[in-house]
Amino acid sequence: MSESNRPESPVQPAQVAGDGEAGATSRRQLLRLGAAAGTVVLTIQPGIAQAATSVLTCTIPVPDPARAGQAIAPDGTTVPRGTSGAFPGGRSFTGEDVRSGLRGGNLPGTGYEEGQAYLNYIRRLRHGRSGFTCYASLMAAR
Repeated sequence: MSESNRPESPVQPAQVAGDGEAGATSRRQLLRLGAAAGTVVLTIQPGIAQAATSVLTCTIPVPDPARAGQAIAPDGTTVPRGTSGAFPGGRSFTGEDVRSGLRGGNLPGTGYEEGQAYLNYIRRLRHGRSGFTCYASLMAAR
């Protein structure tokens, strides 16, 4: 029904004015909400990209500095240097290297068995050891 065909009543002008104001208010609120939502999306996206980049560039020393000079056994434990079947320590890998290794690739500069020993060491990292935060971030990003 168009406004020209509506029956006139003394209350109608106030209702129409009220409806118009309420409509304008809700439109303004929607516009504000849309602008705020757009700002949130623009603010969060770069943070996510930065976090993903830092996870890939962080480093994990094998073994950590507290165990420097030790070798890595095939099961990932640290053993004295010169232990038969153990691989030399003193390596560092980036998050990208470890992620690739965990997906089936080789760690750079290692053969299959050596890389698996280092990955086993990394999987055994616990809170408080150097490289743990990097490894935990990799696991959270999966």
